[in-house]
Amino acid sequence: QVQLVESGGGLVQAGGSLRLSCSASGRTFTGRDMGWYRQVPGKEREVVAAISWNSFSTTYADSVKGRFTISRDNPKNTVYLQMNSLKPEDTAIYYCNTAWGPPPPLNSWGQGTQVTVSL
Repeated sequence: QVQLVESGGGLVQAGGSLRLSCSASGRTFTGRDMGWYRQVPGKEREVVAAISWNSFSTTYADSVKGRFTISRDNPKNTVYLQMNSLKPEDTAIYYCNTAWGPPPPLNSWGQGTQVTVSL
């Protein structure tokens, strides 16, 4: 069964950094545009960054531009999100999944990784 696994979250003070990783078992990211999403309880999941299958194109939500960087390593089947200058409003559960296409199926989401930014 395909499973997306996010890791790298944690508790960090405002201004700090974290690097998230996303890997998949039973599935390859090759040829797929990928994205990082986040969700806060009571709010809809939002995409914060996306990257094309060949890393040629990236997009970012306005709220994270200049602070977050998405990248990927296709041979390692891993997608990364480098988060710098973290703010308390970045606190959320972070997920990865396909991007720029139809909404990912509900049963394709992993457990996510919790990021908590304290003052």
